[in-house]
Amino acid sequence: MAKLDLFKFVPFRLNRLAAEVSAALSGEYQERYGLDIPEWRVLATLGFRFEPCSAQYIAHCTRTHKSTISRAVTALMQRQLVERVENKDDRREFRLRMTAKGRGLYEELIPRLKRKERDIMSCLTAQERENFAHALGKIEKSLDLVLTSRQASETEAY
Repeated sequence: MAKLDLFKFVPFRLNRLAAEVSAALSGEYQERYGLDIPEWRVLATLGFRFEPCSAQYIAHCTRTHKSTISRAVTALMQRQLVERVENKDDRREFRLRMTAKGRGLYEELIPRLKRKERDIMSCLTAQERENFAHALGKIEKSLDLVLTSRQASETEAY
């Protein structure tokens, strides 16, 4: 019987790494701002876009189940961090955008998250960080994932 060493299996390693990095970052927004991971994902997605977007877009972009995103949107709306706006092209559909209060929280949080990212990546040399980013990009490209926030913000069909 063939055995699989999980600690050498790249999908397992990537999943474990993603979970730990996400947990490390969540400390920055959970304690101080009372946001959970799905709520942060909604704000982060809205933060890089120029136009409002659908909850479905956020679910797809973040690879988070739509019901989880829906609950996060409801919580953020109750806190007046996110609001619904009517879709100009289809008045039956609503899009989401950050409120001024949400934008303020987002802009206050970004430097903290960038600092935490630097801390996490500090175990790598500058060349290793560059190589790591390049390798991740190659894997993302091979899976037909959008590679830049500009590409993602230009399409609702991400």
